[in-house]
Amino acid sequence: MAEPIRFPDVAVYTGFNQTIRAETDVRDLEVIQGAIPDAFEGTLYRVGPDPRYPARLGDDEWTNGDGHVVMFRFQNGHVDLKTRYVRTERFLLEEKARKSLFGRYRNTYTNDPSVAGASNGTANTNVIWHGGKLLVLKEDSLPIELDRDTLATKGNWNYDGRMTARCMTAHPKLDTETGELLSFSFQARGDCTTDFAYWVVDQHGKITHETWFQAPYAGWVHDFAITEKHVVFPMTPMITDLEVLKKGGPFYQYHPDKEYHFAVMPRYGTAADVRWFRGPSGSAGHMVNAFTEGTKVHLDICLVERAPVLPFIPNADGTFADPVPPMITRLTFDVKGNSDRYAKQQLVRRPAEMPQTDPRFQGRPYRQVFFLAMGPGGPDGVGLGHVDLAAGTQEIWECPNGTALHEPQFVPRSRDAVEGDGWIVAIHDRRLEGHANLLIFNARKVAAGPVATIRLPVRVRCTFHGMWVPETALRTTKAI
Repeated sequence: MAEPIRFPDVAVYTGFNQTIRAETDVRDLEVIQGAIPDAFEGTLYRVGPDPRYPARLGDDEWTNGDGHVVMFRFQNGHVDLKTRYVRTERFLLEEKARKSLFGRYRNTYTNDPSVAGASNGTANTNVIWHGGKLLVLKEDSLPIELDRDTLATKGNWNYDGRMTARCMTAHPKLDTETGELLSFSFQARGDCTTDFAYWVVDQHGKITHETWFQAPYAGWVHDFAITEKHVVFPMTPMITDLEVLKKGGPFYQYHPDKEYHFAVMPRYGTAADVRWFRGPSGSAGHMVNAFTEGTKVHLDICLVERAPVLPFIPNADGTFADPVPPMITRLTFDVKGNSDRYAKQQLVRRPAEMPQTDPRFQGRPYRQVFFLAMGPGGPDGVGLGHVDLAAGTQEIWECPNGTALHEPQFVPRSRDAVEGDGWIVAIHDRRLEGHANLLIFNARKVAAGPVATIRLPVRVRCTFHGMWVPETALRTTKAI
């Protein structure tokens, strides 16, 4: 007789983290407060992990779950909800076996022998629209194309064979002025390799530039930043060790004795153009923005000082560092100077993560930042923050107790609106009530609270990242 499906009683599967394991269609969600703005026409795509089966080895990292895409479509004052699992190779193999076949996060040595050679990719980190394709992303595998309306899985996408790296970041950057998508791959020729690939995709989805270089170690490069003239890659000393993997250990270990490295190169440069900078050990999950000013490149980053950004990542000696909050910090690199060090300046007074800027100012001088404001009380202390860097002003909407926000998404009022003129939309977990709402804020008045609250009759497991696509862009190859 087959073993029954039973999720263990551990934090990653209990409380509001309980798996949903279902796909949903709800037409005409209820607006329970305020009103949807008249110009709010388009689709919000989000994705996060929702395991179909309990981890093969019991407790596991919370990030190691099947990609579950959430879609909100706004049309003529109505909003519809659709959720679908991404049918990855891993998902289909486990569905057929009716059990988990994949082991620890990204450690292929802990997989069931029956799936040797299969992709570990879960497609659970980000979803983007570019070149007329809806792509869901996970940094250890190829992009997967979905149908923009039904969310049906179409299959892997490698840019018609032009993408030669084995995987693609979950954080490519869109330049709305040129229509280009800039992207990269770390450990690009296999686990534990130091091979690094970078490429540029034009607005029609064709790769127009590619270069490869070597990283200082097989570390974690979750996100990067672009400017009009440069790209910046942060090399975090959360390192993959082959011998550790073979023993069934974690994919990443933090090395506090190793320096943080940053590769800065011209936007269309080659390996010979890479300029290396280094500083004290540290980490960051996400970049805010970057811009070039003369010979200097300014990178704004959610910086964690001398600790791993993910607290469940062990040190190389097996111990765990005390959690350190991320702070929005500006790092400045002088690409014509003689020093390989960088300057550092804290920009925001409150710990912050999941930063958002007006996408029309990606890679250019900017002033408006939106973010999840972190607090000492954990998830119940999360709020929605807005900082005007030029004016030096900050405002916070604090979440009510027992609630928490997913990553905020900025929606410009129009293509020609001034920077920051628009809305913030975010999923709001109502943990004590067992469901979620979707909130819309005036981006310039977030502290005033939502201008619209849309009730979701179902729970939505935490989503990582996503994208707002205006209705006019969804029917073209444009992104916004």
